[in-house]
Amino acid sequence: MKETVSLYLVQPDLTWENRSDNFRLLEHMLSEMPEGIDLVVLPETFATGFTMRAGCFAEPMDGPSVEWMKRLAGSRGVHVAGSLIIRENGKVFNRFPWVSPTGVEGFYNKRHLFRMGREDYHFTPGTAREVFTLNRGRFLPQVCYDLRFPVFARNRNDYDVILYVANWPAPRHTVWETLLRARAIENQAHVVGVNRVGTDGEGVKHLGGSMVADPAGRVLDILDDRPGVLHVTIDLAQQRDFREKFPVWKDADDFTLGPLNRD
Repeated sequence: MKETVSLYLVQPDLTWENRSDNFRLLEHMLSEMPEGIDLVVLPETFATGFTMRAGCFAEPMDGPSVEWMKRLAGSRGVHVAGSLIIRENGKVFNRFPWVSPTGVEGFYNKRHLFRMGREDYHFTPGTAREVFTLNRGRFLPQVCYDLRFPVFARNRNDYDVILYVANWPAPRHTVWETLLRARAIENQAHVVGVNRVGTDGEGVKHLGGSMVADPAGRVLDILDDRPGVLHVTIDLAQQRDFREKFPVWKDADDFTLGPLNRD
């Protein structure tokens, strides 16, 4: 089993509330993706932008956006991740599907909803922390505002990489870069952050800054405020070696999360 994971981070200027335009845009951005990629990571709500018109744009798991992810994964032989507005059992979730070449392997529902944008009014919070596997890597999926809550993401030796997909706004861009590096350092894990660029339909500007940080908090590579893609390979064996030589995790405090609100 491979000891490395090759990532392809996609940082688009999304079209507001227009799935077909965004699918065409993303396909164009992926048109020159090299062979050997393991995982394509897309931003939060990549099909529509971060709209609160959830009732209009929510779709089922067999809807057009998940089907698009499945076609992309199957045709290119890669895993695909990013978040979508999904309706299930009468509730709407900001959902992060994990799609392999053979189909949907699982999903994570965003736990922390951005109340300042009224996300908590339009969406239902998730209740479960999920970990996905690829090659020899274990991936913890997180969505945007989750980045501000380190306890929920605390490494219990159950993952190697945190994936943050976001529509993180320009006024708090320094927070984005700072917290991504902080999550890497405190969890001794690689951290991947994928953001969008451009101004959305609510007039909110985004500065991108999609990046990969190593377990010491060093930025391996980063995009600027323009649309683009980033190809980074993570060496999982080096990460395990780092954690063994500097085993901060052995002195971590034990804790138990209190009961979460149920869907």
